Amino acid sequence: MKTGFFVDEKCFWHSGGHYALTAPVGGLVQPLAAGGLPENPETKRRLFNLTKVTGLADELAVQSAAPATRAQLEAVHPAHYLDTFKAKSDAGGGELGLRTPFSPGGYEIAALSAGLVIAATQTVANGALQNAYALSRPPGHHCLPDWPNGFCLLANIAVAIKAVQPLRVAVVDWDVHHGNGTEAIFYDRADVLTISIHQEKNYPLDTGGPEATGEGAGQGFNMNIPLPPGAGHESYLYALNRLVLPRLHAFKPDLIMVACGFDASGVDPLSRMLCSAETYRLMTRALMQAAETLCNGKLVMAHEGGYSEVHVPFCGHAVLQEMSGSPLDAGDALGARIAGQQPSAAMQAVYREIIDGYAYHFGL
Repeated sequence: MKTGFFVDEKCFWHSGGHYALTAPVGGLVQPLAAGGLPENPETKRRLFNLTKVTGLADELAVQSAAPATRAQLEAVHPAHYLDTFKAKSDAGGGELGLRTPFSPGGYEIAALSAGLVIAATQTVANGALQNAYALSRPPGHHCLPDWPNGFCLLANIAVAIKAVQPLRVAVVDWDVHHGNGTEAIFYDRADVLTISIHQEKNYPLDTGGPEATGEGAGQGFNMNIPLPPGAGHESYLYALNRLVLPRLHAFKPDLIMVACGFDASGVDPLSRMLCSAETYRLMTRALMQAAETLCNGKLVMAHEGGYSEVHVPFCGHAVLQEMSGSPLDAGDALGARIAGQQPSAAMQAVYREIIDGYAYHFGL
């Protein structure tokens, strides 16, 4: 079976308003040269373009999907939030939460983005595809049921999970920012495991600590792995093997989803981490092997962050190449540079000690 690649040009037309990185434009803060947020269409469009240029797209089941329906969205978001979002979108756009500006038609584009993730998840869940990647935009993992933030307007992954329940789903979020929205939506649930590997106190500033492990029936079904700035390739792989994989095997999901942000890249403007395309390739390989053992290979990637127009395409291509088993390799134009910036052996030992401390905390 081919790997599904769910993408739609209309998602690249989402407009994110006027911010300079994460600072609102105004006063002494000047607009970026490109005029908008770092969350812009070029990182995603260039990823799709790279797959077409290398020929990888020809080996994937490339397709679009229907927008999420109102009923699918209401499984996560209250009616009053959706009504307000739609009305403001129809009236010319605006902003509902924190750093979530949108233009006219923003509601429809966000629903399409969620629809891509739903379709990818349903198609893998029913066995029509072995695995799938949704090039969703706008992203979703920061969005709370009634409070959008961090460029996220609808909770794409959470909506998709609701669409395939009662399946047990595990979410591995390797976006460099804490997946606070997905965590909050399932925080008291035992049928969804949420795991977030992120840069400590990057965004949001007040969530993502290891002490947040769930509540009520969900106690023990949330895991946060905050890593210090500067952690790179080896630290991510060590955290995945030491913490993530054991928890996945204990949970025994029916399907694994990944909040696939590429903003832990060594050149991302919104983080201070040092991952390369090879980091993402090897993490993908590890999760594919886990999925093969645990849930017949059922794995879905939903695109989240990643703000380097140069590097995101190479990271994404590596993931898609690994998922599809293709020999078509785009390499990594920045791989040698990032490899030369990896932490010293002494610093790696410090990062391993921190991760081992988390393992003790989580009883692993």
